[in-house]
Amino acid sequence: MKILLDESLPRKLKNDFGTEHEIWTVKDKGWSGQKNGTLLKLMIDNGFEIFVTVDRNLPYQQFLHRLPITIFVLCAKDNRRETLAKLVPKLYEHLTSGKLQNVIEIS
Repeated sequence: MKILLDESLPRKLKNDFGTEHEIWTVKDKGWSGQKNGTLLKLMIDNGFEIFVTVDRNLPYQQFLHRLPITIFVLCAKDNRRETLAKLVPKLYEHLTSGKLQNVIEIS
């Protein structure tokens, strides 16, 4: 799967995802500063299936139920890599279960 990490996440967090999937950051793709709607369109146009963010407001800003992607919202006490890396295994549990919804909150 192609997974995109939001620019609000630490860039080095992509190292915690292993090599099983194709992991990119928004900065890697040159999409920094894009508004959410534009970013989601770029993702779809470029074959991404998963978007990972800490933006808890994103599900309320967009019509996500219409999009062919899954958005994982990491809900943690802070935005540090060490904290967020602990949530990556839970994200993978959802991926391997095959039960993907439009928005999944991980805490």
